[in-house]
Amino acid sequence: MIRPMELSMKGRNALITGGSLGIGRAIATAFVEAGANVAIVARRQDVLDDAKAEIETAGNGKVVTVCADVTTAKGCSDVFAETEQALGRVDVLVNNAGSSARAPFPEISDEDWQADIDLKLFAAIRLCRLAFPKMKDRKWGRIINVLNTGAKAPPAEGAPTAVTRAAGMALTKVLAGEGAPSNVLVNSLHVGRIESNQWVRRHAAEDKGRSLEDFYADMGKGLPMGRVGRAEEFANAAVFLASDAGSYITGTAINVDGGLSPVV
Repeated sequence: MIRPMELSMKGRNALITGGSLGIGRAIATAFVEAGANVAIVARRQDVLDDAKAEIETAGNGKVVTVCADVTTAKGCSDVFAETEQALGRVDVLVNNAGSSARAPFPEISDEDWQADIDLKLFAAIRLCRLAFPKMKDRKWGRIINVLNTGAKAPPAEGAPTAVTRAAGMALTKVLAGEGAPSNVLVNSLHVGRIESNQWVRRHAAEDKGRSLEDFYADMGKGLPMGRVGRAEEFANAAVFLASDAGSYITGTAINVDGGLSPVV
């Protein structure tokens, strides 16, 4: 008999960085729809408030906002403390905070490198260090690191992002090996071309001659599936990994990219 798969997160508490826009917001919405409580983290309270109002309509889960800067050690410790105070514990950690930073290698300054490392790597390291021991003690936990396909196939002029994302993939594998005996599962999801605020900003700045819909349509023509992915499609993969349906998956790096990456 074939049983239907139930992607339930009922009773789980999730902390999502970069949770106010784009992929992070879509993940938070999908988690609440699946029954979870969520804490969304970002730097701007007004954007967090807008996201909270929308996410709350997806289900009955509690939605809290944490306005903080995760590029600092204090910011990360404050985020974790506020989330525990509001939700009680962190069952699922989604390290999603990031940006797209790339340039010819000689043009990348020390300051650029440090900013990228602090945002994309150290934020994940610090939050994992806070969440991981408690997850191990409870014998249940999920960590999802949102990376990009450049972590596997770094392109020319792809630094610093491709480098810090590759380090994030190594972090994922290290933690997966340490967490597996305690049922703490750690995986990464790799972004290709997904509709997000990043592309909205780029369209507004560089491509005023086309509508956003036409911009996405033209971008999709170069992809194997012929279209750009939706943030909700990316979020579906996160729900699967965070639910009990993904209970035997750890240490994996999953492309959610419509076939874009040349590396499996």
